[in-house]
Amino acid sequence: MCQKEPSAAVEFESIIPYDGNKIAPDVRILSQDGNQNIVPIAFAIVEGETSDAWYFFLSRLRKHVVTRDGVGLISNQHDSIKSAIARSSKTMREYNMRYQKLHEQGEIYTEWLDKIPRSQYALAFDEGYRWGCMTTNLVECINSVLKGVRNLPVTALVKETFNRLNELFTRKRAEAEAQMNVGHVFSEFVITKLQAYQRAAGNIQVNCLDMQNEIFEVREIPIGVEYRVNLRQCRCDCGDFQVDRIPCLHVFATCANQHLDWQVYVNEVYRLDEIRKVYRARFRPLGDPTTWPVYQGPRMIPNPTFKRVCIGHPKKPRRCRICGGNGHRCSRCPQDVGSSRGGSVASAPY
Repeated sequence: MCQKEPSAAVEFESIIPYDGNKIAPDVRILSQDGNQNIVPIAFAIVEGETSDAWYFFLSRLRKHVVTRDGVGLISNQHDSIKSAIARSSKTMREYNMRYQKLHEQGEIYTEWLDKIPRSQYALAFDEGYRWGCMTTNLVECINSVLKGVRNLPVTALVKETFNRLNELFTRKRAEAEAQMNVGHVFSEFVITKLQAYQRAAGNIQVNCLDMQNEIFEVREIPIGVEYRVNLRQCRCDCGDFQVDRIPCLHVFATCANQHLDWQVYVNEVYRLDEIRKVYRARFRPLGDPTTWPVYQGPRMIPNPTFKRVCIGHPKKPRRCRICGGNGHRCSRCPQDVGSSRGGSVASAPY
């Protein structure tokens, strides 16, 4: 999928399934298609979030999944200060404004932030790798597809994941083909945005500055804010055009004013024929295990000390997502310094 989807911004997160004997992290790799749908592309069950486990997972991800350069990798290990200043900072002007507001709350915040490369948390400096994606919890969105799977034993977990993904890919492929059959070209995500731009384009004044180089000046009425639009370089001062690769309001108004085709400025990843390619893979039946080729590799010998001797399914312990401890929820974590309790780094305004 990463090979065919230039917009791939891979996100990974670990969850905790039950393997029948002990708790083991399940690492998932997800992406999004051109219609903002979540696409699961890789899974791994490891013994824990150790350096060896991450090396194993990421090295095989690089070898078997992400085989080309230029794919963004977004983890869930982001801190609240970064999210406070990064939100909606698609241009340097917006970034500097939010940076200054954070600096006014205390130099300690900006000093800490200066130690982190800006390309890792601000859209204005990421060179387009994120495609506007600032969330780090895509895994939560796929939980509805894999609901109830994480608590299964490993063998059943793998088989049920296979069946759920087969249903997901079949349904999404059929949806894309159905839209193409009625004459649609772009995803619903793009059409919804452009319909809103069409309604708002009447309040935009467009002046042509350099027709040869396709440079225009756009003014929003009545607020009077002006933007430069460069169609040849696919740039607009608002930053949305560069981030999303979809004509922003100002580009759409410019195309309407100059009688230009806005469709040529929509990136191909939003075309339905490209979205269909994301789900083009067909799942093949696994068949009965007795018909499988004889396995010649190493065999795992279970540790007898981990054998469950009690009767019935074990109760799932409460595990805190903040400190990783058992016995309490994140809302009652003693280490919680979230904005809900006030007086924390996360509550710094931006």
